[in-house]
Amino acid sequence: MFATPAYAQAAGAAQSGSTAGAIVSLLPLVLIFVVFYFLMIRPQQKRMKALQDAVGGVKKGDTVVTAGGLIGKVTKVDETEVELELGTNVKVRAIKATLAEVRPLGGGKPAND
Repeated sequence: MFATPAYAQAAGAAQSGSTAGAIVSLLPLVLIFVVFYFLMIRPQQKRMKALQDAVGGVKKGDTVVTAGGLIGKVTKVDETEVELELGTNVKVRAIKATLAEVRPLGGGKPAND
């Protein structure tokens, strides 16, 4: 009654173009997610996989660092536990899942003397 036919036609045209506007407005969010995936999520997954492989392949003689910060030499390996020698006659058992780093036997860098 109060709307003229010209106004009604303009409203219908604006509504059909809003679908393209919604896609364009979501594009930055998708782009941010893709950037986060390649810069943060994917490298973290690679590091976790490398750590799991290293922990799974730990063997006697390796030096390991636990999540608590203890550094020790592996003296015995079980399925889920390792025995670490922290010092002379000081041995502790740790669960493999708590190992934060595995340093292979003979993997140290030579001194620059």
